[in-house]
Order: sequence, then structure tokens, then C-alpha cells
Amino acid sequence: MPDRVGFIGLGIMGRPMALNLKHAGYELAVHARRPESMAPLAAVGASTWASPTDVARHADVIFTMVSDTADVEQVILGPGGVLEGAAPGTVVVDMSSISASASRVIAARLAERGLAMLDAPVSGGEIGAIEGTLSIMVGGEAAVFARVRPLFEVLGRNIVHVGGSGAGQVCKSCNQIVVGATIAGVAEAILLARAAGVDPARVREALLGGFAGSRILEVHGQRMIDDQFAPGFKARLHQKDMRIVGEVAHDLGLGLPGAAACAQYLNALVARGLGELDSAAIYKVLESMNSGHTAGDD
Repeated sequence: MPDRVGFIGLGIMGRPMALNLKHAGYELAVHARRPESMAPLAAVGASTWASPTDVARHADVIFTMVSDTADVEQVILGPGGVLEGAAPGTVVVDMSSISASASRVIAARLAERGLAMLDAPVSGGEIGAIEGTLSIMVGGEAAVFARVRPLFEVLGRNIVHVGGSGAGQVCKSCNQIVVGATIAGVAEAILLARAAGVDPARVREALLGGFAGSRILEVHGQRMIDDQFAPGFKARLHQKDMRIVGEVAHDLGLGLPGAAACAQYLNALVARGLGELDSAAIYKVLESMNSGHTAGDD
């Protein structure tokens, strides 16, 4: 008999992921802080519940997809949380992007009660969530990963068991370094093309065919050219992820200047009240820094 599935957190990523699980035929119980967020799931037959505890009572595998470490701790360990309702043998799969050390602590608390946990953050943005093509990076026990893999295959295309508890979160930090640095590089390239009086759309087209080609150049480069920054991944969440990168680097005694620069771009973007835009809007920070240069200037 297939696992009953719970899903907690129905935001820009969680809602399409939960819908994909329901469309795949799984019995689904959901919870979100805002009742209106649950309406699309209720419309396709998911059961809606007033608390994470209630979801846990009706699920064998429970996914969480919320904003930050404190939110995950509250949803899983806090009053009305998953721990209060989950039976021994339940698997909790946290797909949020949080601190690896906090993830390990939560996993240990769950293990004390006979529950297993996987940390399984994702990359691919809203489009990947909708299309079920996310990259999923997983930490936890191999046997638990094997049990949950059929559910992961509904949600993503590139699914990698990275290592033990917390390894998925470390991998996500690595992902965010690469994504952030590449967004900044693409933004600088688009800015340079415009300032030099060269069509940035043609530059992007040319670069896509060579070693500079990337998914970020393809998608976010177009956003920059069009000045359209509706969020696939909100800048304030990327800012939070880069804060976690900085904390991990500090704990390890590592100097990561590229990651630090990206964090500052995101800090500036959020400080301007633009944290709800896609993180590709880093371009707007660079544009503002260079506002004295117009197309064709020397």
C-alpha cells in the first residue's frame, strides 16, 4: 500500500510540489498558515488540517517546505508540531533550506521518538516545482532515502543522496554559492553590453552557445534584459541562504569572497524594499551602482 503523504508549507514552491504528489495518486493531507493557500489542494481532493500535528496523524511520510530554520523547528518540534502527532516509523522530509547543524539536531530529536528524517532541499525554482523537474539533494540514512525515492521522483528529475544527516543542506549551500555568483556574473555581462552600446539580447544569444552558457544565463539573463523580476525564487530567501553560507564558512574558518559579495548584493536589494523580487534583480543593484554610465559611454 502506498505511503500516505503529508505536506506542510504551501508557498511558491510547496503548493505546486504538493499538487504534483496529489496528481500522482497519493493520499495527501496538507497544512498551511493561511487557509487560502490550502484551497487549491482541497479542490483536487487533499484533506486540509488545522495544524502540523493533525497532518502527522494522517501521514506516513511528511514533507515540510517553509522559509527558515526557526520555521522548521516550530513546525516539527514546537507546540502543535509534527512530533506531537507522528507515529513511530514516520519519515519527515524537510525540503526547506536551513542550517545543516540545526537539521542534524532536529533529526536527532525525531530519532529519539522513533521517527526518521531526511534533509532534502531543492533547486530549480517555481518552474521546476511546477514541472516536477527539481534537483533534490538529500541527506540522511540510505534506507530511508530508498523508501522515499518514489515520492522524490514525482517532484524532481535529478535526485542525489549526498550523504548522512545534514549533507543535503551543505549541498544546498554549495548550490546557492554557484547560483549567486553566476547571477552576479550574468548581471555584470548584461550591464557591460548595454553600457558599451551592444544589444544585450544578441550578447546573451552568442554566449549561450559557448562555455559561458548556463541555465542562469538562459533564464535570468532574459529577466535582466526584459526588466521582469517576478519571483521564481525570492531575493529575501536567497539572502537567507547566503547568510547560512556565511555562517557555515565562519564555522569552518573558510574565506569565500565571492559568496560574501553575492550576500552583499542581496542585502542591498532587500534593503531597497525589493526582497520579494526574484534574486536575478541583483542586476538592479549593479545598475544603480553604475547609474552614471549610459549606453555608449567610455
